[in-house]
Amino acid sequence: MNWLKELQMPDLSGLLEILVLTTAFYYLIRFFRGTRATQVLMGLVVFLLAALFLTQVFQLETLTWLLQRFFVYFAIAVLVIFQPEIRRGLAEIGKQPLFTGIARELGVVEAVVQAASFLAERRIGALIAIQREIGTRAAQETGKQLDAIVSADLLTSIFFPHTPLHDGGVIIAGDRLAAAGCLFPLAQESVETQPLGTRHRAAIGLTEETDAIVVVVSEETGMISIAYKGGLSRGLDDEKLRKILLRVLFRGKKIKAKRFSWIRGLLRGSAGAFDKIGSSTEDSAHG
Repeated sequence: MNWLKELQMPDLSGLLEILVLTTAFYYLIRFFRGTRATQVLMGLVVFLLAALFLTQVFQLETLTWLLQRFFVYFAIAVLVIFQPEIRRGLAEIGKQPLFTGIARELGVVEAVVQAASFLAERRIGALIAIQREIGTRAAQETGKQLDAIVSADLLTSIFFPHTPLHDGGVIIAGDRLAAAGCLFPLAQESVETQPLGTRHRAAIGLTEETDAIVVVVSEETGMISIAYKGGLSRGLDDEKLRKILLRVLFRGKKIKAKRFSWIRGLLRGSAGAFDKIGSSTEDSAHG
């Protein structure tokens, strides 16, 4: 326990270094979260920590020498291994606008509402996920990468029967339709999910693993539902669907522009519909 006595509180520069490293590690984990590269990154971290522990405990000089040489080329190895993820991440950073694109997000909401209404009237099944903070790249990689502008016409075309991408879900990231024909993780079987079809269970499953919000249109009943945070709100009309989407997507954002003042009224008036998410899984329907 002598080493405890030798510990000293870090000075200001030391605290600054700890803060910088903590922030860097946080954004690194957040950057790779939701991708297949996460497993590779975690494997590298576990391997390095285990190797460092063994070399320090058992005084393995040869392994210590090898690790020192390995760290010299570690940065190059990371660039090679995670090259696709780094390229996509830098491209996404380059596409971010200087100011929040409120108009674009409103356009996405309106496109989703129009598409859901059109498909519900014709009893055409649909599964539309809107990505938020947590990445959905793992789900995107199970489908077809699109990177297209979101529009109601495109969404309805994708889900029309017998089209190549109609079987599966679409994922919207920002104002882009990132992928279609994606497979979402199914929610665990329970009393609440037993009356639900595969499409609704897939919607709930994705919201259990991410903070995405998912719009579902039942193929059998034409009912519109929303899955969020592992819950399901069902039997929505266009107005309720629009209000819930606005409330979730604009939560925590300051809307100061006068031309968007009507959003404030929608957000205030949608509290009741929003609070029902997660408490209305008792109605039975299949989709």
